[in-house]
Amino acid sequence: MTDELAEIERIAGALLRSLSSGQRRTLMRRMSRELGAGQRGRIAGQHAPDGSAFETRKKKEPSVTGRGTACFLYPSGGSGDPRKVIMKSFTWSAGQKMTGFDIEAGAIRTFEFAKIVKWLPVPPEHANRGAGKLRRRGSIRRRAMFRRLSSARFLKTGADDQSLWVGFSGKVSAIANVHQRGLRDRPSIRAKPVDYPQRELLGATAADREHMLNMLYDYFSAI
Repeated sequence: MTDELAEIERIAGALLRSLSSGQRRTLMRRMSRELGAGQRGRIAGQHAPDGSAFETRKKKEPSVTGRGTACFLYPSGGSGDPRKVIMKSFTWSAGQKMTGFDIEAGAIRTFEFAKIVKWLPVPPEHANRGAGKLRRRGSIRRRAMFRRLSSARFLKTGADDQSLWVGFSGKVSAIANVHQRGLRDRPSIRAKPVDYPQRELLGATAADREHMLNMLYDYFSAI
């Protein structure tokens, strides 16, 4: 089947060369738009060109929210004894940091969970019915990966009378390349480098090739 398709594509190339420059440009533009739409649909379906599914993203630990009050000892800015912190309406993100209203400071403050010296009972005057209780936030809707990356804003198409192309534009092309090839990169400037699994975003499938050939034959049938 591969050899047959290659032979058909050879014939298709000869047919293309028989067209005028303007006709080829018109056809190539149509084909590039169709190919781009196919790439977006496949990426939205989370599949590589060979039909395999993209490796799913790692799950993040959901944050938890304290509806009541927490009390603990925390190192002070200097070298003195740790101070007692009474915190209301806090969030706790993946066990790394706690953010909430620091009653003594009278403002929102963030504390590193690992630095807490000791948990203390909540003073009665600050306690309420929900004190000390934690609840997980509502489940986060997991959106498809590369939803924005594969939009028409970033995944561009183009053509001239000799060729057509589909690719990423601007700065996102570097991001797409990391995923396309499975490279190592930093999620943000201050983050540690991460090894990204290969998720092949761009690539023509057998269905794409067949569709392009059908477009060519339909074009010749109409002229």
